[in-house]
Amino acid sequence: MDSYDAIVVGARCAGSATAMLLARAGLDVLLVDRTDPTRDTLSTHALMRGGVLQLERWGLLDAIVAAGTPPVGTTTFHYGPPLSATTQVETVEMAAPLYAPRRTVLDGVLLDGARAAGATVRLGVDVTGLLRCDDRVTGVEARVRGGGTLRAHAPLTVGADGARSTMATLVGAGTVRRGRAASAIVYGYFPAPATGYEWFYVPGATAGIIPTTDGLACVWAGMPPAEFAAGRPRGLEVLFDEVFGRAAGVALGERQGPLRGFPGAPAVLRTPTGPGWALVGDAGYFKDPLTAHGITDALRDAELLARSVQGELDYGRTRDHVSRLLFSVAEEIAGYRWDLAEIRALLRAESAAMRPEVRLLRRLDDRGPVGEVAA
Repeated sequence: MDSYDAIVVGARCAGSATAMLLARAGLDVLLVDRTDPTRDTLSTHALMRGGVLQLERWGLLDAIVAAGTPPVGTTTFHYGPPLSATTQVETVEMAAPLYAPRRTVLDGVLLDGARAAGATVRLGVDVTGLLRCDDRVTGVEARVRGGGTLRAHAPLTVGADGARSTMATLVGAGTVRRGRAASAIVYGYFPAPATGYEWFYVPGATAGIIPTTDGLACVWAGMPPAEFAAGRPRGLEVLFDEVFGRAAGVALGERQGPLRGFPGAPAVLRTPTGPGWALVGDAGYFKDPLTAHGITDALRDAELLARSVQGELDYGRTRDHVSRLLFSVAEEIAGYRWDLAEIRALLRAESAAMRPEVRLLRRLDDRGPVGEVAA
């Protein structure tokens, strides 16, 4: 049986970041995934301030930029009823740019970072069970693509395998908090019609334009799940034009690739740790995509867990503390019960809910890189 200091299950952004940071701290890490984690996946792509801070601190931001990811210098909020010329616009200039890399870029850069740090990466590995000693998780059992099995032992096993986490099920992770509201989202890629984040709000619907890699923008439209199920999104172009585009003066070019849909799922904040195990990313905390904050939180939790392993902080307590406010605000936004005055207030509250996370991450700068303890 192979033995490691830590096993990370799931090699997308949360898992690769976790494996990289643990390996940089000197641990012998096994990172596994059942598929290729650099394949494209459904995502809003947007990084918030905390995510950019971390990628820069880890020395990975230059690779994101070099891959053709444009800087985002503004965020513009459009408020107005459908088909109206009276849309109200608020634009926020940013002191430093944000980025929204395509997941083929972001996840690949993080996976390369894990390998460079010394993590052992094995793909085509499907975890089917856990090894235990009494009530403590001590490793994993898995099927290996092409035949064979894998049994690996470690004092820490990390689930970073997404919102439908097999690891969360296997360890029996409890629920700290579960949401009731959800947004259904339709996504597509178009030639970038904007250089900043563009968010659109009308009663009962939302949309966004997020400039990403290769001169494209991720364009999305959101609605309550019941309307999605009833077939409202005849096509994102039609929905966007009817509800948002004419009012905002936005014309979409020819779509690149297919439309993709997400029917919506309530947010869930799971118990983050137990004997011999931990959860990061969507496996531990899935939130509504309207927040465009999932990637940022995944990177945050990877670092919080790595620093917890080093004895610098309590991962579960810290994660819950910085997650609670945004969870509540996101629940209200995803409920689609707001009018335009209310959504403005909710978005201000959302911005305020992100500040403790940024302050926390900035304080971590004072402690030095993961694996070093400040004097």
